[in-house]
Amino acid sequence: MEKSRLKAVCLVVSLTLLIVVPALNAAAPKQTDSKPAAAATSAAPEAKAPAKTEEQKMMDAMMKAGSPGKPHQDLAKQAGNWDLVVKAWMKPGAPPQETKGTAERTMILGGRVLSEKVTGDPMGPGMGPFEGFGLSGFDNVSGKYWGTWNDNMDTGVMVSTGTCDEKTSTCTFKGTYTDPMTKKAKHTRMVMHRDGDDKAVMDFYEPGKGGKEAKTMEITYTRKK
Repeated sequence: MEKSRLKAVCLVVSLTLLIVVPALNAAAPKQTDSKPAAAATSAAPEAKAPAKTEEQKMMDAMMKAGSPGKPHQDLAKQAGNWDLVVKAWMKPGAPPQETKGTAERTMILGGRVLSEKVTGDPMGPGMGPFEGFGLSGFDNVSGKYWGTWNDNMDTGVMVSTGTCDEKTSTCTFKGTYTDPMTKKAKHTRMVMHRDGDDKAVMDFYEPGKGGKEAKTMEITYTRKK
């Protein structure tokens, strides 16, 4: 009995659809061919992106300034342990004084800065072992490399900035520190040439008498095996 009643309901629904749907289609207004075509060709104007606020611009600038890039990847190649040979010309024309040391280089601050800890032979009679510490980085804003240097032979700091030429694997820096004799700013020019990833030579030049530049130091870096 239930099955026959279900069949009857299904039959009624089917007949209703057969009658109502064609009727609705017939009653719907017919569209002309010209108007829809015109409507289709008229594209709605694209919505413009809202202008960035000063806060958003500031955040974008900070993100760009703080994101490590290729120069920082190049600095990371210098990380590791190095043997140093240091030659220092104390007097013009005199043979250089030679000492040896080691450098431990590590990337810090999320790959943004290269730190360098140096230990070496005493730089003169009566002096203890040499200790030095430096930082090197690349400023995305100025587009220049920078460096700082402190050691146990002084209480000041040398700050330098420079650029690198990938074609010649050479970096040139200009540094400034306070001369302990004159208590005035003194300038040093540094040229570093990289011989692959395992060797580099850093030359230091300073103005001498009459302002003529002279080589004062040479440091050869050789990566430890």
